[in-house]
Amino acid sequence: MFTGIVEETGTVERVEPSTKSIQLFVRAANCARGLKKGDSLAVNGCCLTVVGLLSRSPHKLIQFDLLKETWLRTNLQFARRGSLVNLERAMRASDRFGGHFVTGHIDGTGEIIRWERRGADWFLEIAARPDVMRYMVFKGAVAVDGISLTVADVRRRSFVIWIIPHTCKVTALRERTVGDWVNLEADLLGKYVERFLGKRAGSS
Repeated sequence: MFTGIVEETGTVERVEPSTKSIQLFVRAANCARGLKKGDSLAVNGCCLTVVGLLSRSPHKLIQFDLLKETWLRTNLQFARRGSLVNLERAMRASDRFGGHFVTGHIDGTGEIIRWERRGADWFLEIAARPDVMRYMVFKGAVAVDGISLTVADVRRRSFVIWIIPHTCKVTALRERTVGDWVNLEADLLGKYVERFLGKRAGSS
């Protein structure tokens, strides 16, 4: 489980396709501290399992094996050497809960159709498929590339988010442009409510 509060941006070192999986190597500093094989790490909001750690002071290379399903469902398929990725370690029971419940299970990708500065802040509009848009709620929560954000407006095929300068500065959003794809995870609570209400409606 994660909170959507990005700890740092890592840098993709290399991507190596193989017959059964895709090996992803990410260079990190803070998130590599205390990390061990088998631990979970959110990479652009996608929960991945650490399969290897290579020391490279002051950073470490973290190795992940991605199944083709994960590769095709997320924007990690567009990662190249030098790409920035948002990183967050799995939360501990004693941690502050600064964002919202983020599972690291990506619902789908969305395309940035507007990304522009307005005053001191940034205006971000993302187009998404209907099966993701159904969970977008005004003032509700959404994880965009693993960042816990608040939905400012819901449109027919897109939703809007306002980004403060700090968020833009400390996350991979600073290198995003119109046409880029981002990972989306809708609020878990909305999915459960829909499921429960659907069962009640079916039984009645």
